[in-house]
Amino acid sequence: MFLLSVVAIWAVAAITPGPNFFIVVRTALEGSRSAAVAVIAGVILGTFCWGLAGWLGISALFAAAPFAYLSLKIAGGFYLCWLGARLIWNTRRRAGGLAPQAGRAGIAPKQAFYSGLATNLANPESAVFVASLFAATLPAEHSWMQGAAAVAAMVLVSSLWYTFVLTVLRNPAVAGAYARGRKALDAAAGVIFMGFGLKLLTSAR
Repeated sequence: MFLLSVVAIWAVAAITPGPNFFIVVRTALEGSRSAAVAVIAGVILGTFCWGLAGWLGISALFAAAPFAYLSLKIAGGFYLCWLGARLIWNTRRRAGGLAPQAGRAGIAPKQAFYSGLATNLANPESAVFVASLFAATLPAEHSWMQGAAAVAAMVLVSSLWYTFVLTVLRNPAVAGAYARGRKALDAAAGVIFMGFGLKLLTSAR
């Protein structure tokens, strides 16, 4: 029964638009299929890391050593702001006459993978959320198999969700719509990333 609760809560968290969602959307629309799969793999690995960290009680470490949490928060906030600023700058470059590269061949799968992983790991609040999720759903006297099953459920939910997102976004009609509105969408994505970064930098503990 506790696994159903984990799946339900994490499904809501996964489908709520955030930095992970937007990095997957942008790569799926602008990059190759292999790059899109790679960025999803990076996001999923990040989910596994946060799930494992939350299960093992990294939130307790953050409580005992606030400097560690603050350091991760500042680094993550600056990373998301940098990502957003780069997107906005690229739209200005295209407006200046630089033609976009067809299919974004320059986005290598390895680069996409690390981008997805870094975007996911940029938010240490994920560990706190996961720790709260496990505290609310896992039995007080749970076994290590139950904890591992909860982490696996998180990974499965995220994998299914982003596979669905990739399938939809690789549709030619969707890709064509993106090509027509690419400049505006990239600018919007840049603003969103910067918003997440600023929120992370200015939010309370």
